[in-house]
Amino acid sequence: MTLSVGCSVCDDNARLGSLPPRELIAADRYWRAAHAFGTGTPGWLVLMPLRHVTAVAELTDAEAAVLGEWQVRLSRALHAVTGCVKTYVAQFAEAEGFAHVHFHIIARMDDLPEERRGPRVFTMLGRSEEHDLNITRRDEIAVEVRRYLEARGWPVTSPFRRSRI
Repeated sequence: MTLSVGCSVCDDNARLGSLPPRELIAADRYWRAAHAFGTGTPGWLVLMPLRHVTAVAELTDAEAAVLGEWQVRLSRALHAVTGCVKTYVAQFAEAEGFAHVHFHIIARMDDLPEERRGPRVFTMLGRSEEHDLNITRRDEIAVEVRRYLEARGWPVTSPFRRSRI
């Protein structure tokens, strides 16, 4: 696994064995799913490669082969856990300190105001700590998503840990 010094995603990937549920919903040998921070949106997930990658074109064929499976699995889990009407999937990796490729998988609820739908949902990211979804709730959602995945026999364990996630 290639990590980059100073990359917050790589820093967390280096600590897989000690991450809280919100930072390690599930992982396989290529990807890790976490609940996003800086948003008051329950079910705003992030899917990140374990290897430092700054452009989608840099993904290996093996990483790319399971990317779509993860996106669909996490979307199905969000539908079941949050009751969302759809999920948004987006990838930019342009924010300061977040150049590591990551996919946003966002639970879009039925009551989301029209002015925040589609790409405008990103106006809900980068909120201050007092407007962020609290850590306890992010952990609860992470555990519910993990249980959903486990119940369907989908991988939720990391090859870097012996215990269940």
